[in-house]
Amino acid sequence: MCLTTQKIVELRKTKFIFVTGGVTSSLGKGITASSLGKLLQARGYRVAIQKLDPYININSGMLNPYEHGECYVTDDGHEADLDLGHYERFLNVHTSKSSNVTTGRIYQSVINKERRGDFLGKTVQVVPHITNEIKRCIKQLSAGAEYDFIITEIGGTVGDIESLPYIESVRQMLWEMPDDCLCIHLTYVPYLAASHELKTKPTQHSVKELLQLGVQPNVLILRTEHPLTKDLKRKVALFCNVNAESVIEAIDVPSIYEEPIKMQEEGLDYVILKKFGMPNEPEADLAQWKNFVDKRRNATKSIKIGLVGKYVELPDAYKSIYEALIHASVYHDRILELSLFQSEQISEANVMKKLEGLDGILVAPGFGQRGVEGKIIAAKFARLNNIPFFGIGLGMQCSVIEFANDVLGYLDANSTEMNDNPEHKIFDLMLDQKQNIHTEGTMRLGAYDCKLEKGTVAYAAYGKDLVSERHRHRYEFNNAYKTKFEEAGMVFSGINPESGLVEIIELPNLRWFVGTQFHPEFNSAVLNPHPLFMGFMSAAVKYQGEKETGNSNI
Repeated sequence: MCLTTQKIVELRKTKFIFVTGGVTSSLGKGITASSLGKLLQARGYRVAIQKLDPYININSGMLNPYEHGECYVTDDGHEADLDLGHYERFLNVHTSKSSNVTTGRIYQSVINKERRGDFLGKTVQVVPHITNEIKRCIKQLSAGAEYDFIITEIGGTVGDIESLPYIESVRQMLWEMPDDCLCIHLTYVPYLAASHELKTKPTQHSVKELLQLGVQPNVLILRTEHPLTKDLKRKVALFCNVNAESVIEAIDVPSIYEEPIKMQEEGLDYVILKKFGMPNEPEADLAQWKNFVDKRRNATKSIKIGLVGKYVELPDAYKSIYEALIHASVYHDRILELSLFQSEQISEANVMKKLEGLDGILVAPGFGQRGVEGKIIAAKFARLNNIPFFGIGLGMQCSVIEFANDVLGYLDANSTEMNDNPEHKIFDLMLDQKQNIHTEGTMRLGAYDCKLEKGTVAYAAYGKDLVSERHRHRYEFNNAYKTKFEEAGMVFSGINPESGLVEIIELPNLRWFVGTQFHPEFNSAVLNPHPLFMGFMSAAVKYQGEKETGNSNI
Protein backbone atom coordinates (compact mmCIF):
# COMPACT_ATOMS: atom_id res chain seq x y z
CA MET A 1 0.00 0.00 0.00
CA CYS A 2 1.46 3.36 -0.94
CA LEU A 3 1.82 6.07 1.71
CA THR A 4 -0.84 8.30 0.15
CA THR A 5 -3.42 5.51 0.08
CA GLN A 6 -2.54 4.57 3.65
CA LYS A 7 -3.11 8.14 4.84
CA ILE A 8 -6.53 8.23 3.14
CA VAL A 9 -7.52 4.98 4.86
CA GLU A 10 -6.37 6.37 8.21
CA LEU A 11 -8.37 9.55 7.70
CA ARG A 12 -11.46 7.50 6.93
CA LYS A 13 -11.11 5.29 9.99
CA THR A 14 -14.39 5.43 11.87
CA LYS A 15 -14.44 7.11 15.27
CA PHE A 16 -16.82 5.82 17.95
CA ILE A 17 -18.55 8.14 20.43
CA PHE A 18 -20.55 6.67 23.32
CA VAL A 19 -23.25 8.65 25.14
CA THR A 20 -24.14 7.43 28.62
CA GLY A 21 -26.47 8.93 31.20
CA GLY A 22 -26.39 9.30 34.95
CA VAL A 23 -28.32 10.60 37.97
CA THR A 24 -31.75 10.15 36.39
CA SER A 25 -33.44 8.88 33.26
CA SER A 26 -35.03 11.04 30.55
CA LEU A 27 -32.24 13.62 30.59
CA GLY A 28 -32.17 13.82 26.82
CA LYS A 29 -29.38 11.51 25.67
CA GLY A 30 -31.13 11.14 22.32
CA ILE A 31 -31.27 14.90 21.76
CA THR A 32 -27.64 15.22 22.87
CA ALA A 33 -26.54 12.50 20.45
CA SER A 34 -28.62 14.06 17.67
CA SER A 35 -27.25 17.55 18.35
CA LEU A 36 -23.64 16.36 18.28
CA GLY A 37 -24.35 14.39 15.13
CA LYS A 38 -25.83 17.50 13.52
CA LEU A 39 -22.77 19.59 14.41
CA LEU A 40 -20.34 17.02 13.00
CA GLN A 41 -22.49 16.57 9.90
CA ALA A 42 -22.59 20.35 9.41
CA ARG A 43 -18.79 20.26 9.32
CA GLY A 44 -18.91 17.84 6.41
CA TYR A 45 -18.42 14.58 8.30
CA ARG A 46 -20.46 11.44 7.65
CA VAL A 47 -22.34 10.51 10.82
CA ALA A 48 -24.48 7.59 11.95
CA ILE A 49 -26.27 7.26 15.29
CA GLN A 50 -27.51 4.11 17.00
CA LYS A 51 -29.37 3.28 20.22
CA LEU A 52 -28.63 0.32 22.48
CA ASP A 53 -31.68 -0.44 24.61
CA PRO A 54 -31.32 -2.55 27.79
CA TYR A 55 -34.80 -4.07 27.71
CA ILE A 56 -35.23 -7.74 26.84
CA ASN A 57 -37.91 -7.22 24.19
CA ILE A 58 -36.63 -8.13 20.72
CA ASN A 59 -37.77 -4.73 19.41
CA SER A 60 -40.35 -2.04 20.12
CA GLY A 61 -43.09 -3.70 18.08
CA MET A 62 -44.87 -5.34 21.00
CA LEU A 63 -44.40 -2.52 23.49
CA ASN A 64 -47.48 -0.64 24.65
CA PRO A 65 -47.19 3.05 23.66
CA TYR A 66 -48.01 3.91 27.28
CA GLU A 67 -44.82 2.08 28.24
CA HIS A 68 -42.37 3.45 25.71
CA GLY A 69 -43.97 6.02 23.45
CA GLU A 70 -44.36 5.52 19.73
CA CYS A 71 -42.90 2.61 17.82
CA TYR A 72 -40.62 4.06 15.16
CA VAL A 73 -40.25 2.18 11.86
CA THR A 74 -37.17 2.19 9.64
CA ASP A 75 -37.02 1.77 5.87
CA ASP A 76 -35.93 -1.85 6.23
CA GLY A 77 -38.96 -2.64 8.39
CA HIS A 78 -37.42 -2.61 11.85
CA GLU A 79 -39.66 -1.56 14.75
CA ALA A 80 -37.46 0.68 16.86
CA ASP A 81 -37.14 3.09 19.75
CA LEU A 82 -38.54 6.59 19.25
CA ASP A 83 -35.06 8.12 19.64
CA LEU A 84 -34.35 7.00 16.08
CA GLY A 85 -36.91 9.59 15.05
CA HIS A 86 -34.79 12.30 16.67
CA TYR A 87 -31.72 11.02 14.83
CA GLU A 88 -33.48 11.15 11.48
CA ARG A 89 -35.19 14.50 12.03
CA PHE A 90 -31.92 16.15 13.02
CA LEU A 91 -29.58 14.56 10.47
CA ASN A 92 -32.07 13.93 7.63
CA VAL A 93 -30.56 10.46 7.08
CA HIS A 94 -32.35 7.14 7.26
CA THR A 95 -31.66 4.67 10.04
CA SER A 96 -31.93 0.87 9.81
CA LYS A 97 -32.20 -2.30 11.86
CA SER A 98 -28.54 -1.84 12.81
CA SER A 99 -29.41 1.51 14.39
CA ASN A 100 -31.38 0.02 17.30
CA VAL A 101 -30.30 -3.03 19.24
CA THR A 102 -31.97 -4.45 22.35
CA THR A 103 -30.74 -6.86 24.99
CA GLY A 104 -33.33 -9.29 23.67
CA ARG A 105 -31.74 -9.26 20.21
CA ILE A 106 -28.24 -9.60 21.68
CA TYR A 107 -29.15 -12.66 23.74
CA GLN A 108 -31.24 -14.15 20.94
CA SER A 109 -28.27 -13.92 18.56
CA VAL A 110 -25.85 -15.45 21.08
CA ILE A 111 -28.25 -18.28 21.96
CA ASN A 112 -28.82 -19.05 18.27
CA LYS A 113 -25.04 -19.26 17.79
CA GLU A 114 -24.76 -21.57 20.79
CA ARG A 115 -27.48 -23.85 19.40
CA ARG A 116 -25.65 -24.03 16.07
CA GLY A 117 -22.48 -25.05 17.84
CA ASP A 118 -20.57 -21.89 16.92
CA PHE A 119 -18.89 -21.80 20.34
CA LEU A 120 -17.63 -25.39 20.05
CA GLY A 121 -19.11 -26.51 23.33
CA LYS A 122 -17.58 -23.75 25.45
CA THR A 123 -19.45 -22.25 28.37
CA VAL A 124 -21.35 -19.20 27.08
CA GLN A 125 -20.96 -16.20 29.39
CA VAL A 126 -21.78 -12.50 29.55
CA VAL A 127 -18.06 -11.82 29.13
CA PRO A 128 -16.88 -12.42 26.47
CA HIS A 129 -19.82 -13.75 24.43
CA ILE A 130 -22.52 -11.17 25.18
CA THR A 131 -20.08 -8.25 25.16
CA ASN A 132 -18.52 -9.48 21.91
CA GLU A 133 -21.97 -9.52 20.31
CA ILE A 134 -22.65 -6.00 21.58
CA LYS A 135 -19.34 -4.79 20.13
CA ARG A 136 -20.13 -6.51 16.84
CA CYS A 137 -23.46 -4.64 16.66
CA ILE A 138 -21.73 -1.34 17.43
CA LYS A 139 -19.04 -1.85 14.81
CA GLN A 140 -21.18 -3.24 12.00
CA LEU A 141 -22.32 0.26 11.01
CA SER A 142 -18.68 1.08 10.22
CA ALA A 143 -18.27 -1.68 7.62
CA GLY A 144 -16.52 -0.24 4.57
CA ALA A 145 -15.61 2.96 6.45
CA GLU A 146 -18.89 4.50 5.29
CA TYR A 147 -19.02 6.82 8.31
CA ASP A 148 -16.50 9.12 9.94
CA PHE A 149 -18.35 8.98 13.26
CA ILE A 150 -20.71 6.48 14.86
CA ILE A 151 -22.48 7.87 17.90
CA THR A 152 -23.89 5.17 20.17
CA GLU A 153 -26.45 6.09 22.80
CA ILE A 154 -26.58 3.66 25.73
CA GLY A 155 -30.13 3.45 27.06
CA GLY A 156 -30.94 3.59 30.74
CA THR A 157 -28.89 5.09 33.54
CA VAL A 158 -25.40 4.15 34.73
CA GLY A 159 -25.85 1.86 37.72
CA ASP A 160 -28.84 0.01 36.28
CA ILE A 161 -28.26 -3.75 36.39
CA GLU A 162 -29.56 -4.24 32.86
CA SER A 163 -27.10 -1.70 31.42
CA LEU A 164 -23.95 -3.35 32.84
CA PRO A 165 -23.09 -5.47 29.75
CA TYR A 166 -23.28 -2.36 27.56
CA ILE A 167 -21.01 -0.33 29.85
CA GLU A 168 -18.57 -3.26 29.94
CA SER A 169 -18.58 -3.34 26.14
CA VAL A 170 -17.84 0.39 26.08
CA ARG A 171 -14.97 -0.17 28.52
CA GLN A 172 -13.51 -2.85 26.29
CA MET A 173 -13.73 -0.71 23.16
CA LEU A 174 -12.15 2.27 24.94
CA TRP A 175 -9.30 -0.04 25.98
CA GLU A 176 -8.92 -1.79 22.63
CA MET A 177 -9.24 1.35 20.46
CA PRO A 178 -8.07 4.27 22.65
CA ASP A 179 -7.42 6.58 19.71
CA ASP A 180 -10.77 5.92 18.05
CA CYS A 181 -13.25 5.93 20.94
CA LEU A 182 -14.44 8.36 23.58
CA CYS A 183 -17.26 8.56 26.10
CA ILE A 184 -19.67 11.45 26.73
CA HIS A 185 -21.50 11.27 30.06
CA LEU A 186 -24.73 13.24 30.48
CA THR A 187 -25.74 14.05 34.05
CA TYR A 188 -28.07 16.35 35.96
CA VAL A 189 -27.15 19.30 38.17
CA PRO A 190 -30.12 19.98 40.47
CA TYR A 191 -30.94 23.40 41.84
CA LEU A 192 -31.98 23.65 45.49
CA ALA A 193 -34.39 26.55 45.75
CA ALA A 194 -34.14 26.75 49.53
CA SER A 195 -30.40 27.43 49.45
CA HIS A 196 -30.27 28.93 45.95
CA GLU A 197 -27.51 26.52 44.98
CA LEU A 198 -26.65 24.24 42.10
CA LYS A 199 -25.43 20.89 43.43
CA THR A 200 -22.67 18.91 41.68
CA LYS A 201 -22.57 15.96 44.07
CA PRO A 202 -25.01 13.81 42.00
CA THR A 203 -22.73 14.29 38.98
CA GLN A 204 -19.65 13.35 41.02
CA HIS A 205 -21.35 10.18 42.26
CA SER A 206 -22.54 9.31 38.77
CA VAL A 207 -19.02 9.62 37.37
CA LYS A 208 -17.67 7.63 40.33
CA GLU A 209 -20.16 4.87 39.44
CA LEU A 210 -18.90 4.92 35.87
CA LEU A 211 -15.26 4.84 37.04
CA GLN A 212 -16.00 1.80 39.19
CA LEU A 213 -17.10 0.07 35.99
CA GLY A 214 -13.80 0.97 34.35
CA VAL A 215 -14.97 3.85 32.16
CA GLN A 216 -13.46 7.32 32.41
CA PRO A 217 -15.72 9.79 30.60
CA ASN A 218 -13.89 12.15 28.26
CA VAL A 219 -16.64 14.79 28.15
CA LEU A 220 -19.31 15.71 30.69
CA ILE A 221 -22.56 17.35 29.63
CA LEU A 222 -24.44 18.84 32.55
CA ARG A 223 -28.19 19.18 32.16
CA THR A 224 -29.33 22.19 34.16
CA GLU A 225 -32.19 24.63 34.60
CA HIS A 226 -29.84 27.47 35.59
CA PRO A 227 -26.59 28.73 34.04
CA LEU A 228 -23.40 27.12 35.31
CA THR A 229 -20.55 29.32 36.50
CA LYS A 230 -16.95 28.79 35.40
CA ASP A 231 -16.05 27.92 38.99
CA LEU A 232 -18.68 25.21 39.08
CA LYS A 233 -17.43 23.77 35.80
CA ARG A 234 -13.85 23.79 37.12
CA LYS A 235 -15.00 22.03 40.27
CA VAL A 236 -16.72 19.30 38.29
CA ALA A 237 -13.68 18.94 36.04
CA LEU A 238 -11.37 18.56 39.06
CA PHE A 239 -13.46 15.92 40.80
CA CYS A 240 -14.29 13.99 37.63
CA ASN A 241 -10.85 13.88 35.97
CA VAL A 242 -11.70 15.86 32.83
CA ASN A 243 -10.47 19.13 31.34
CA ALA A 244 -12.49 22.22 32.20
CA GLU A 245 -13.27 22.81 28.50
CA SER A 246 -14.74 19.29 28.42
CA VAL A 247 -17.48 20.23 30.90
CA ILE A 248 -20.40 21.33 28.73
CA GLU A 249 -23.51 23.15 29.92
CA ALA A 250 -26.83 21.86 28.60
CA ILE A 251 -29.30 24.41 29.88
CA ASP A 252 -33.02 23.94 29.24
CA VAL A 253 -34.15 25.56 25.99
CA PRO A 254 -37.67 26.34 24.69
CA SER A 255 -37.33 23.87 21.82
CA ILE A 256 -35.21 20.75 21.25
CA TYR A 257 -34.22 22.30 17.92
CA GLU A 258 -32.23 24.97 19.74
CA GLU A 259 -29.99 22.33 21.30
CA PRO A 260 -27.46 22.04 18.43
CA ILE A 261 -26.99 25.81 18.52
CA LYS A 262 -26.39 25.75 22.28
CA MET A 263 -23.97 22.83 21.94
CA GLN A 264 -22.07 24.74 19.26
CA GLU A 265 -21.86 27.78 21.55
CA GLU A 266 -20.47 25.51 24.27
CA GLY A 267 -17.88 24.13 21.84
CA LEU A 268 -18.94 20.49 22.04
CA ASP A 269 -17.94 19.64 18.46
CA TYR A 270 -14.61 21.51 18.91
CA VAL A 271 -13.81 19.46 22.03
CA ILE A 272 -14.67 16.18 20.32
CA LEU A 273 -12.53 16.86 17.25
CA LYS A 274 -9.65 18.10 19.41
CA LYS A 275 -9.67 14.89 21.44
CA PHE A 276 -9.57 12.82 18.26
CA GLY A 277 -6.81 15.01 16.80
CA MET A 278 -8.99 15.84 13.80
CA PRO A 279 -9.20 19.11 11.81
CA ASN A 280 -11.36 21.77 13.43
CA GLU A 281 -12.04 23.74 10.27
CA PRO A 282 -14.37 24.70 8.81
CA GLU A 283 -16.85 25.42 11.60
CA ALA A 284 -20.25 23.78 11.49
CA ASP A 285 -22.54 25.59 9.05
CA LEU A 286 -25.87 25.85 10.85
CA ALA A 287 -27.29 28.68 8.73
CA GLN A 288 -30.34 26.74 7.53
CA TRP A 289 -30.89 25.25 10.97
CA LYS A 290 -30.74 28.68 12.61
CA ASN A 291 -33.17 30.00 10.03
CA PHE A 292 -35.66 27.30 11.06
CA VAL A 293 -35.19 28.13 14.75
CA ASP A 294 -35.59 31.86 14.04
CA LYS A 295 -38.80 31.27 12.08
CA ARG A 296 -40.15 29.27 15.01
CA ARG A 297 -39.22 31.99 17.50
CA ASN A 298 -40.61 34.82 15.39
CA ALA A 299 -43.97 33.29 14.50
CA THR A 300 -46.79 35.26 16.14
CA LYS A 301 -49.97 33.65 14.83
CA SER A 302 -51.31 30.29 16.00
CA ILE A 303 -52.81 27.50 13.93
CA LYS A 304 -55.29 25.20 15.70
CA ILE A 305 -54.90 21.51 14.84
CA GLY A 306 -56.81 18.72 16.55
CA LEU A 307 -55.29 15.26 16.90
CA VAL A 308 -57.76 12.45 17.56
CA GLY A 309 -56.27 9.25 18.99
CA LYS A 310 -56.51 6.76 21.81
CA TYR A 311 -53.09 7.35 23.39
CA VAL A 312 -53.33 11.13 23.83
CA GLU A 313 -52.60 10.89 27.57
CA LEU A 314 -48.99 10.22 26.52
CA PRO A 315 -48.02 12.63 23.72
CA ASP A 316 -44.83 10.61 23.00
CA ALA A 317 -47.12 7.96 21.52
CA TYR A 318 -47.51 10.34 18.54
CA LYS A 319 -44.06 11.92 18.76
CA SER A 320 -43.24 11.84 15.04
CA ILE A 321 -46.65 13.23 14.09
CA TYR A 322 -46.25 16.06 16.59
CA GLU A 323 -42.78 16.94 15.28
CA ALA A 324 -43.93 16.73 11.63
CA LEU A 325 -46.73 19.17 12.45
CA ILE A 326 -44.20 21.50 14.09
CA HIS A 327 -41.98 21.36 10.98
CA ALA A 328 -44.90 22.25 8.72
CA SER A 329 -46.25 24.98 11.00
CA VAL A 330 -42.84 26.69 11.24
CA TYR A 331 -42.49 26.83 7.46
CA HIS A 332 -45.94 28.43 7.33
CA ASP A 333 -44.96 31.03 9.96
CA ARG A 334 -47.41 29.64 12.48
CA ILE A 335 -47.24 28.56 16.12
CA LEU A 336 -48.68 25.07 16.40
CA GLU A 337 -51.58 24.97 18.85
CA LEU A 338 -52.21 21.23 19.08
CA SER A 339 -55.30 19.97 20.89
CA LEU A 340 -55.38 16.27 21.80
CA PHE A 341 -58.71 14.43 21.82
CA GLN A 342 -59.23 11.00 23.34
CA SER A 343 -61.14 9.16 20.61
CA GLU A 344 -63.04 7.04 23.17
CA GLN A 345 -64.62 10.23 24.49
CA ILE A 346 -65.92 11.48 21.13
CA SER A 347 -69.53 10.78 20.27
CA GLU A 348 -72.16 12.05 17.87
CA ALA A 349 -73.60 14.09 20.76
CA ASN A 350 -70.41 15.96 21.66
CA VAL A 351 -68.29 16.01 18.49
CA MET A 352 -69.41 19.52 17.55
CA LYS A 353 -68.50 20.91 20.96
CA LYS A 354 -65.12 19.18 20.99
CA LEU A 355 -63.90 19.79 17.44
CA GLU A 356 -65.47 23.09 16.43
CA GLY A 357 -63.11 25.98 15.83
CA LEU A 358 -60.22 23.82 14.63
CA ASP A 359 -58.30 24.76 11.48
CA GLY A 360 -57.45 21.14 10.72
CA ILE A 361 -58.20 17.64 12.05
CA LEU A 362 -55.73 14.75 12.08
CA VAL A 363 -56.96 11.27 12.98
CA ALA A 364 -54.06 9.23 14.28
CA PRO A 365 -52.96 5.66 13.54
CA GLY A 366 -53.34 2.73 15.92
CA PHE A 367 -54.39 -0.87 16.33
CA GLY A 368 -57.49 -2.52 17.77
CA GLN A 369 -61.12 -1.74 18.41
CA ARG A 370 -60.76 0.72 21.29
CA GLY A 371 -61.55 4.28 20.25
CA VAL A 372 -62.36 3.44 16.63
CA GLU A 373 -65.93 4.75 16.79
CA GLY A 374 -64.69 8.16 17.91
CA LYS A 375 -62.20 8.28 15.04
CA ILE A 376 -64.98 7.48 12.57
CA ILE A 377 -67.15 10.23 14.03
CA ALA A 378 -64.27 12.73 13.85
CA ALA A 379 -63.63 11.86 10.19
CA LYS A 380 -67.32 12.34 9.43
CA PHE A 381 -67.34 15.70 11.19
CA ALA A 382 -64.37 16.87 9.13
CA ARG A 383 -65.93 15.66 5.88
CA LEU A 384 -69.39 17.14 6.44
CA ASN A 385 -67.99 20.47 7.64
CA ASN A 386 -65.28 20.65 4.96
CA ILE A 387 -62.45 21.03 7.49
CA PRO A 388 -58.95 20.08 6.27
CA PHE A 389 -58.51 16.44 7.25
CA PHE A 390 -55.51 14.14 7.45
CA GLY A 391 -55.99 10.46 8.27
CA ILE A 392 -52.93 8.29 8.92
CA GLY A 393 -52.97 4.48 9.08
CA LEU A 394 -56.08 3.49 11.00
CA GLY A 395 -57.15 7.12 10.75
CA MET A 396 -57.30 6.74 6.97
CA GLN A 397 -59.17 3.45 7.31
CA CYS A 398 -61.74 5.03 9.61
CA SER A 399 -62.40 7.80 7.07
CA VAL A 400 -62.97 5.21 4.33
CA ILE A 401 -65.27 3.12 6.54
CA GLU A 402 -67.22 6.27 7.42
CA PHE A 403 -67.56 7.10 3.73
CA ALA A 404 -68.83 3.58 3.05
CA ASN A 405 -71.39 3.87 5.85
CA ASP A 406 -72.71 7.34 5.12
CA VAL A 407 -72.20 7.86 1.39
CA LEU A 408 -72.37 4.37 -0.10
CA GLY A 409 -75.03 3.26 2.40
CA TYR A 410 -73.06 0.19 3.51
CA LEU A 411 -74.23 0.27 7.11
CA ASP A 412 -72.35 -2.91 7.99
CA ALA A 413 -69.09 -1.84 6.36
CA ASN A 414 -66.03 -2.39 8.52
CA SER A 415 -62.53 -3.79 8.79
CA THR A 416 -62.10 -7.43 9.77
CA GLU A 417 -59.74 -6.14 12.43
CA MET A 418 -62.81 -4.76 14.23
CA ASN A 419 -65.45 -7.23 13.08
CA ASP A 420 -64.60 -10.78 12.00
CA ASN A 421 -67.39 -11.02 9.48
CA PRO A 422 -69.07 -7.74 8.45
CA GLU A 423 -71.32 -7.71 5.42
CA HIS A 424 -68.88 -5.40 3.63
CA LYS A 425 -65.23 -6.15 4.35
CA ILE A 426 -63.77 -2.80 3.32
CA PHE A 427 -60.43 -3.61 4.95
CA ASP A 428 -59.21 -7.16 5.23
CA LEU A 429 -56.16 -9.37 5.27
CA MET A 430 -55.11 -10.16 1.72
CA LEU A 431 -54.84 -13.77 0.53
CA ASP A 432 -51.06 -13.97 0.87
CA GLN A 433 -51.31 -12.51 4.38
CA LYS A 434 -53.85 -15.13 5.42
CA GLN A 435 -51.53 -17.86 4.17
CA ASN A 436 -48.72 -16.48 6.36
CA ILE A 437 -50.81 -15.81 9.45
CA HIS A 438 -48.82 -18.26 11.58
CA THR A 439 -45.40 -17.10 10.37
CA GLU A 440 -45.66 -13.47 11.47
CA GLY A 441 -46.12 -12.51 7.83
CA THR A 442 -49.29 -10.42 8.20
CA MET A 443 -47.65 -7.09 8.96
CA ARG A 444 -46.60 -4.74 6.15
CA LEU A 445 -43.50 -3.08 7.60
CA GLY A 446 -40.95 -0.68 6.18
CA ALA A 447 -40.68 1.32 2.97
CA TYR A 448 -42.85 0.53 -0.07
CA ASP A 449 -43.20 2.37 -3.34
CA CYS A 450 -46.28 4.43 -4.08
CA LYS A 451 -47.29 5.50 -7.61
CA LEU A 452 -49.11 8.83 -7.62
CA GLU A 453 -51.95 9.84 -9.91
CA LYS A 454 -51.32 13.09 -11.76
CA GLY A 455 -53.78 15.89 -11.10
CA THR A 456 -54.40 14.83 -7.49
CA VAL A 457 -53.72 16.56 -4.21
CA ALA A 458 -51.06 13.98 -3.38
CA TYR A 459 -49.26 14.49 -6.69
CA ALA A 460 -49.34 18.26 -6.23
CA ALA A 461 -47.80 17.87 -2.76
CA TYR A 462 -44.97 15.54 -3.78
CA GLY A 463 -44.39 16.94 -7.26
CA LYS A 464 -43.35 13.56 -8.69
CA ASP A 465 -44.79 10.25 -9.88
CA LEU A 466 -43.15 7.75 -7.52
CA VAL A 467 -42.43 8.02 -3.79
CA SER A 468 -41.39 5.63 -1.04
CA GLU A 469 -43.07 5.66 2.36
CA ARG A 470 -42.97 3.52 5.50
CA HIS A 471 -45.75 1.22 6.63
CA ARG A 472 -46.82 -0.49 9.82
CA HIS A 473 -50.19 -2.17 9.42
CA ARG A 474 -51.93 -5.44 8.58
CA TYR A 475 -55.28 -4.70 7.03
CA GLU A 476 -55.51 -3.47 3.44
CA PHE A 477 -58.24 -1.80 1.42
CA ASN A 478 -60.33 -4.41 -0.37
CA ASN A 479 -59.98 -3.53 -4.07
CA ALA A 480 -63.25 -5.30 -4.85
CA TYR A 481 -64.94 -2.10 -3.65
CA LYS A 482 -62.67 0.30 -5.50
CA THR A 483 -65.07 1.07 -8.37
CA LYS A 484 -67.98 1.78 -6.02
CA PHE A 485 -65.93 4.29 -4.07
CA GLU A 486 -64.66 5.97 -7.22
CA GLU A 487 -68.20 6.32 -8.55
CA ALA A 488 -69.15 8.07 -5.29
CA GLY A 489 -66.32 10.59 -5.63
CA MET A 490 -63.38 9.11 -3.71
CA VAL A 491 -60.04 9.19 -5.53
CA PHE A 492 -57.33 6.60 -4.94
CA SER A 493 -54.40 8.84 -5.69
CA GLY A 494 -51.61 6.55 -4.52
CA ILE A 495 -51.24 2.87 -5.43
CA ASN A 496 -48.45 0.39 -4.75
CA PRO A 497 -47.15 -0.39 -8.26
CA GLU A 498 -46.33 -4.04 -7.50
CA SER A 499 -49.32 -5.20 -5.47
CA GLY A 500 -51.99 -2.72 -6.56
CA LEU A 501 -52.77 -2.00 -2.90
CA VAL A 502 -54.25 1.39 -2.04
CA GLU A 503 -51.84 3.78 -0.35
CA ILE A 504 -53.58 7.20 -0.52
CA ILE A 505 -57.22 8.27 -0.69
CA GLU A 506 -58.63 11.76 -1.12
CA LEU A 507 -61.89 13.58 -1.65
CA PRO A 508 -61.19 16.24 -4.31
CA ASN A 509 -64.46 18.12 -3.79
CA LEU A 510 -63.34 19.19 -0.31
CA ARG A 511 -60.70 21.71 0.83
CA TRP A 512 -58.14 19.06 1.75
CA PHE A 513 -59.20 15.54 2.68
CA VAL A 514 -56.37 13.00 2.46
CA GLY A 515 -55.76 9.64 4.07
CA THR A 516 -52.61 7.52 3.87
CA GLN A 517 -52.18 3.85 4.60
CA PHE A 518 -48.51 4.58 5.35
CA HIS A 519 -46.88 6.78 7.99
CA PRO A 520 -45.58 9.99 6.38
CA GLU A 521 -44.54 11.38 9.76
CA PHE A 522 -41.48 9.08 9.72
CA ASN A 523 -40.11 10.94 6.70
CA SER A 524 -40.33 14.49 8.02
CA ALA A 525 -37.10 16.25 9.01
CA VAL A 526 -36.27 19.76 10.24
CA LEU A 527 -34.70 20.83 6.96
CA ASN A 528 -36.91 18.58 4.83
CA PRO A 529 -40.55 18.78 6.02
CA HIS A 530 -42.87 16.13 4.63
CA PRO A 531 -44.87 17.23 1.54
CA LEU A 532 -48.20 15.92 2.83
CA PHE A 533 -47.83 17.63 6.20
CA MET A 534 -46.91 20.79 4.32
CA GLY A 535 -50.01 20.40 2.14
CA PHE A 536 -52.21 19.78 5.18
CA MET A 537 -50.81 22.83 6.99
CA SER A 538 -51.20 24.99 3.90
CA ALA A 539 -54.87 23.99 3.68
CA ALA A 540 -55.37 24.67 7.39
CA VAL A 541 -53.79 28.13 7.07
CA LYS A 542 -55.97 28.93 4.06
CA TYR A 543 -59.10 27.70 5.88
CA GLN A 544 -58.14 29.82 8.88
CA GLY A 545 -57.93 32.88 6.62
CA GLU A 546 -61.30 32.11 5.03
CA LYS A 547 -62.93 31.91 8.47
CA GLU A 548 -61.42 35.23 9.46
CA THR A 549 -62.77 36.91 6.32
CA GLY A 550 -66.15 35.20 6.57
CA ASN A 551 -65.65 33.11 3.40
CA SER A 552 -65.37 29.70 5.06
CA ASN A 553 -68.56 28.39 3.44
CA ILE A 554 -67.14 28.52 -0.09
